[in-house]
Amino acid sequence: MNARFLNKNLFVILALCGFAMAVSTGSARSQDIYIPNFWDSNERYVRPDLGSLPRLRFLTTTDFPPFNFIDRRKRLSGFHVDLARAICVELEIIPKCQIQALPWSELEFALVSGDGEALIAGTAITPETRAKYDFSHSYLRIPGRFIQRNETGLVEPLFESLADKTVGVVAGSGHAQYFDTFFTGRSVQSFPTRQLAYNALKAGELDAVFTDALSASFWLASVNAGDCCRFAGGPYISDKYFGYGMAIAVPKARTDLVTGLNFALKTINEKGIFRELYLKYFPLGLF
Repeated sequence: MNARFLNKNLFVILALCGFAMAVSTGSARSQDIYIPNFWDSNERYVRPDLGSLPRLRFLTTTDFPPFNFIDRRKRLSGFHVDLARAICVELEIIPKCQIQALPWSELEFALVSGDGEALIAGTAITPETRAKYDFSHSYLRIPGRFIQRNETGLVEPLFESLADKTVGVVAGSGHAQYFDTFFTGRSVQSFPTRQLAYNALKAGELDAVFTDALSASFWLASVNAGDCCRFAGGPYISDKYFGYGMAIAVPKARTDLVTGLNFALKTINEKGIFRELYLKYFPLGLF
């Protein structure tokens, strides 16, 4: 991730209490989209008393659409912005909530320096980041998916359908490693970038591409794809190859914040607010 929309001296602060969610109610097509649920129904979280909390400042960037970006009105927008506001509503601390955008390279320093209380910017959950932060429950995971040319006709089980097909992957990616591990014996072609793999698929040089569902969904909906292709089969989830999903990072030992975030995120899921945000920002679905 880079900060192409910000220079290092720019520090945008937008009060969430003035931010409208403008959530889509979905369409007939959205009724066919699977809404993922990452919560155990038996898990129970209690809203903590955050009355003594001076403020809750979420730190993010502007260059990670559709999660956080600058819209046509020059406002900070995106899934993370709307999710942060929804969290503050559930915690009943809207007047204390802000979201601040700054370059990716400055996020860690800002959090450590006390210039924010939570990172909501797609920070990967790794042994290194776990040593620095505590994390909320994952609120979204990005599965691996196959996309195929419309005429290819891949069906489950995909391992059998791919017997005489060629699949494109990005060299060195987790998806390439996953394919090598679980689709041994199937023809694969590596590309230096995802876009080159997509171009080859559109040109008919490949039968399918295996990549992350997020980038695939936006390419499929783009003019560049030209309605050439569609998803094939179901989603693939793997902590080892695709990560642990998206979560909110907070400073170490801030148990009150982790508890509060988990309470709010689960409540958002139960109330259907997550569903609305998911359909708004991922209209083709990821699963």
